[in-house]
Amino acid sequence: MKKIAVVTATRAEYGILTPLIKAIDDDNELELDLIVTGTHLSEKHGYTKKFIEIDGFHISHEIPILEDGNTPFDISITMANAITGFAECFRDDKPDMVVLLGDRTEMLGIAAAAMNERIPIAHLHGGEVTEGAVDDCVRHALSKMSYLHFTSTEAYRNRVIQLGESPERVFFVGALSTENILKAPLLNESDIRLEVGIPENIPYSVVTFHPVTLEADSAKQQTLELCKAMEECSAYYYLITMANADAGGDMVNKLIGEFADRHENVRLVSSLGMTRYLSAVKYCRFVLGNSSSGIIEAPVLGAPTVNIGDRQKGRLMAETIINCEPDCKDIVEAIHNAESMEHTSTLMYGDGNTSEKIVKIIKDVLMNDKVNLKKRFYDIKGDDFEN
Repeated sequence: MKKIAVVTATRAEYGILTPLIKAIDDDNELELDLIVTGTHLSEKHGYTKKFIEIDGFHISHEIPILEDGNTPFDISITMANAITGFAECFRDDKPDMVVLLGDRTEMLGIAAAAMNERIPIAHLHGGEVTEGAVDDCVRHALSKMSYLHFTSTEAYRNRVIQLGESPERVFFVGALSTENILKAPLLNESDIRLEVGIPENIPYSVVTFHPVTLEADSAKQQTLELCKAMEECSAYYYLITMANADAGGDMVNKLIGEFADRHENVRLVSSLGMTRYLSAVKYCRFVLGNSSSGIIEAPVLGAPTVNIGDRQKGRLMAETIINCEPDCKDIVEAIHNAESMEHTSTLMYGDGNTSEKIVKIIKDVLMNDKVNLKKRFYDIKGDDFEN
C-alpha cells in the first residue's frame, strides 16, 4: 500500500482534483492522504472545506497557512507558513508521493517541504504559460522541484522537457477539468438558475476576475473598467465568483461587492462548488474575466469566453475565446462579439480519462521502485521534437 498525499488550497483547485482524489481513494493499492489548506479554511473565502466534507472524502490533515491580507508581504508570509506547517506534516506523515496542481505561490512552500523530506512530487499542469501573472515562474519552479509531470497537452509536455526534465518522467494525460465536464453529472438549466438565484428568461454571464500579479497597482482600475462594461451591457445577469487570495484580490472583491450591492442584475458569491460552477458555465451566454477556467473549462462546455488582459496570455486557446484589453470599450466590443458566437464544444485538453492515466503511472513508478531523486538535467538534441 502506497500513501499518496494530495494537497488542495482553493475551491477551484479542489474542483479540478476531484476525479483524481476519487480514483486514488478507490484504488485498493493506494492510500489517499488528503491535505486541506489555504482558503479552504478561511471564512472570508467561503470556508470551502465544507464542499470536500459534503463529497464524503476523509480529510487527513488541515493545515492553516493563510495570512490575513493579500499584500505581497502577506503572500510571502503565507508561503513561509506553508513551509513550516507542511514540513511538520511531511516529517510525521511520510507519504510516498505528493500530488500538487498548478501554479499558486503557496505550493512553492509545500513543494520545498516535500523536497527536503525527500518525498517525490507529482506535478499537474506544468509547461503552461501565463505571461501576466507571477504564476508563470511559480509553475516552472514547481516543475523543476517535481519528479513526475502530468501535462494537459503535448505542447506543454515538450515545454517541461525543455526545462531539462527527462521525457520518461513527463506524461501528456490531458486536463482533469475535461474529465470533470465529460463525466460529472451537471444540473439542468432550470435547476442551476434556481440554485444560484439567476432569474428565468434572462441571459447571464459567469464572471471571475483576478488581479494581474505582474502589473503594479492595476487591480483597481481594471476592476472599475470591468464594472463599467457590465453596467453598459445591462441586458445580462452577472454571476460573479470572488477573486482568489492573490496580491490585490481584496481590492477586486471590495469593488465588485460594492458594484453588486448597487445592481439588481449582479450577484457575487464566494464559491459555487464544482458541479454548480460547471453547470452555470454550460448554460451561460459567455464567460467573462481572466480566469484559467475561461480558457480550459469553458471551451469544453461550448461557452464563449471574453478573456480580459494579459493574465492568461501565452496559453493555448480555442476559437471560442475572445481576447480584449482591460478597458470598458474593448470589453463591451468583445461581449458583443461573444453574443453572436455559436456554442461549440472544443476538446483541446485530453479525452476525459486523465485520472485513470495518472493513477496507472503513479502506481507503476512507486510499485516498481522507479523513483530516483538524483535527477539528471535532460539536454535537448536538435531533433528531439521533430515528431
